[in-house]
Amino acid sequence: MRSTIIDSAILDTPAGPFAILAGPDGAVRAAGFTPDPANLLPLIHPSLRGELRQRPDLGPVTAAVAAYLDGELTAIDAVPVEQHTGGAFMSHAWDVLREVKPGQPVTYTGYAALAGRPAAVRAAAAACARNAAALFVPCHRVLRTDGTLGGYRWGLPVKEWLLGHEDRH
Repeated sequence: MRSTIIDSAILDTPAGPFAILAGPDGAVRAAGFTPDPANLLPLIHPSLRGELRQRPDLGPVTAAVAAYLDGELTAIDAVPVEQHTGGAFMSHAWDVLREVKPGQPVTYTGYAALAGRPAAVRAAAAACARNAAALFVPCHRVLRTDGTLGGYRWGLPVKEWLLGHEDRH
């Protein structure tokens, strides 16, 4: 059986190197602020993993990130994302998170309510923590109830930069 090829690219951003992994259909399987795309492989569900192939450009995905960085904040909204967890709530919560608008962050409590389970604040937080496709599934737009940043896999300075960028545009 042939291994699936996962295309990878690294983009320079004001928040640091941004690595993207995309499947054969161009859907983002993982993305994050790391200089090494291999760091993203463990975040991908085993059924979606493959052999990495470095590319200088991922076509529409790279163009969408460049447009986002230039201030066209909704450019990343149309980029397809493919994640898998085995759980219906997690997949639904990621879809809901993609509807949170730039410059309009929500709290974990608000995010749980948007996902249809207002009492499931921990499950909503887990959806953020298990999200492999940073930026495209914008978990950086979820804050603690008191309005503080909370956690972010790629570091609070990156989360702060992303939120500030979205506020400025």
